[in-house]
Amino acid sequence: MRLSISDRKHLIEKNHPKISINRQCELLQISKGAVYYKPKPLDSYTVLLMDLIDEQHTKTPFYGSRRLTVILRRQGYEVNRKRVQRLMRLMRIEAIYPKPKLSRRNKSHKIYPYLLRGVKIERPDHVWSTDITYIRIGRGFAYLTAIIDWYSRYVLSWRLSNTLENTFCIEALEDALFCSSPEIFNTDQGSQYTAINFLTPLLEKNIKISMDSQGRALDNVFVERLWRTVKYEEVYLNDYRTMTEAYDNIKIFFNFYNNERPHQSLQDDVPAAKYHEV
Repeated sequence: MRLSISDRKHLIEKNHPKISINRQCELLQISKGAVYYKPKPLDSYTVLLMDLIDEQHTKTPFYGSRRLTVILRRQGYEVNRKRVQRLMRLMRIEAIYPKPKLSRRNKSHKIYPYLLRGVKIERPDHVWSTDITYIRIGRGFAYLTAIIDWYSRYVLSWRLSNTLENTFCIEALEDALFCSSPEIFNTDQGSQYTAINFLTPLLEKNIKISMDSQGRALDNVFVERLWRTVKYEEVYLNDYRTMTEAYDNIKIFFNFYNNERPHQSLQDDVPAAKYHEV
């Protein structure tokens, strides 16, 4: 029987004489961030603004900070554009439209070209991609990452984290690669994905690396659609109070998404059946 994250967290001993916290987390297959997680305290007004920005961005991803500020003011919220921009950076969201030199990447990291323009995806494990999105938890928030197979829309792995350090992205990647590997792996140009510790597992398996053009979130459109589905069909319908509650609910949802939820783009098939088809 597979233990829940809360049960596994209780097994962690922070003063174990022989096994480090890192090794215990590895053995129990949980993120180190989950062990030390404490909700980020935010004032209720900031939390409300972040929720409104997240919902409006999910509905109209082409709205930038200027339009989002106008929308919030029309709804009666006192906010200026600088605050909206700061919250958008914190939530790791930006408008979908071509714009120069706005991707928050580490300039010392190598950037790979986008390989998928005009490519026809015709089989499982041809292309995988990943991204990060904001999830509200109580009076704080966390980040959700997932890896998806483009052909089947199958979610291969996912992780929650309370920070943007890329450890949780690497854990999700290692989980996915344990089962299979793609020909091409696509990400944005964020520092989480351009860091060598994320790229190394891909390079070791000779997987081609593709990165979105700056300001072109539509280059990773299948993950963007996944986030809309997760937000509208799970996150916005619930009020997570703890990290464990969010984890357990999202785990149930992804199981439903993979194995029960039909997709029109798959001729009403489900992702798991499409991914595992012979």
